[in-house]
Amino acid sequence: MSNNINYWVIIPAAGIGTRMQNKLPKQYLLLQNKPILQHTIERLALAKITGIVVCLAKNDPHWEKLTLPRTIIPVEGGAERCHSVLNGLNALRNKAQPDDWILVHDAARPCVRIADIEKLMLNLAEHPIGGLLATPVRDTMKRANNTAENPEVLETVDRQNLWHALTPQMFRWKVLHRALQNVLEQGELVTDEAQAIEKLNLSPVLIEGHADNIKITHPQDLKLAELYLQQQAFY
Repeated sequence: MSNNINYWVIIPAAGIGTRMQNKLPKQYLLLQNKPILQHTIERLALAKITGIVVCLAKNDPHWEKLTLPRTIIPVEGGAERCHSVLNGLNALRNKAQPDDWILVHDAARPCVRIADIEKLMLNLAEHPIGGLLATPVRDTMKRANNTAENPEVLETVDRQNLWHALTPQMFRWKVLHRALQNVLEQGELVTDEAQAIEKLNLSPVLIEGHADNIKITHPQDLKLAELYLQQQAFY
């Protein structure tokens, strides 16, 4: 394998975040007086990162208002996360080598620690496939029925060996491209890149990160993210 391996970032940011109950897409909501997406890009704009691709909604009117730390490659996103990431990979087709690393990170995870990103890159540097940041499940897990309101418990699920999947998720360009193409050709959708890799009967590596790497999904998450950013400033 070549020693000249590059690291690229893909940030899918084409969603509208309906659960935030706001007309503005959640990645553009302000957090400490900056859009969430700007925080996220700044966390990933490390010296070792060769380039950053951001997958945007068509005719996104908010993107140009961001103050970016470096040159970004904007591409049009897709209907679902997996479509957007595949578009991002295709945008790198003539730039990235097959064994280059791709770090896919959620636009709405602005609190990811730089130390965790570097840990992911260091621990997987020689791995043929890749892996993802994750945290072990600590709470008792319940499986519920399909009742929309006040669902009932069907069973308690053994939490041993269960992990919360986080991002970045880091895989080789050629492997991730093949995995996403495979699921879309089968007419399937996946909720993260690791799931696509698993469908090739490959096993992503879990790298333990920190639980403050939250995904902003609901309105109350903004306050929590602000608290985490304030705490991280003291590290």
